[in-house]
Amino acid sequence: MPFDSNRALTSRGFGFAIAALIFGLDRLTKWLIETRVGFFDTYKIIPGFFDIVRSANRGVAFGIFNDSNSEWRTKLLILGTVAACVAVSAMLWKAERLDRSALWGLALILGGAAGNLFDRTVFGRVTDFLLLYIGSYQWPTFNIADSAIVIGSGLLILDQLRGKRRQTAHVS
Repeated sequence: MPFDSNRALTSRGFGFAIAALIFGLDRLTKWLIETRVGFFDTYKIIPGFFDIVRSANRGVAFGIFNDSNSEWRTKLLILGTVAACVAVSAMLWKAERLDRSALWGLALILGGAAGNLFDRTVFGRVTDFLLLYIGSYQWPTFNIADSAIVIGSGLLILDQLRGKRRQTAHVS
């Protein structure tokens, strides 16, 4: 397929715009929680399933490294996230080579990673506030950035599975 510079710029611009939108939505929701919800408040949205709470995560996903006392914890997490943002940005920059689901996936991951990177860099922690649970079983609290990263990762996995299926179909 020949290179179409207009399509590439549109796709690239679209991908970065989606990432910026996710970043903005993440910052807005975290600001709302930080200014309106105390650490001991619970707002039941769907009783028995979904609450709004406020927690601070100094670690990574699911609170991993949250209890670490290492002075390097935050610096290493910031460095790793910066590296991930640079890598994902480089992939988005070559948007003309991406399927729609891969473009969306990378954009969601970049926006989410940038949102959590901002928090970690400015505040030394990430604000989480969405709590899903059934009975005594609960998922660790998370935020919009985390959701975007998970959804984006899922889209990339689906894109890869679909690509393998297409390759298998062409071989047969």
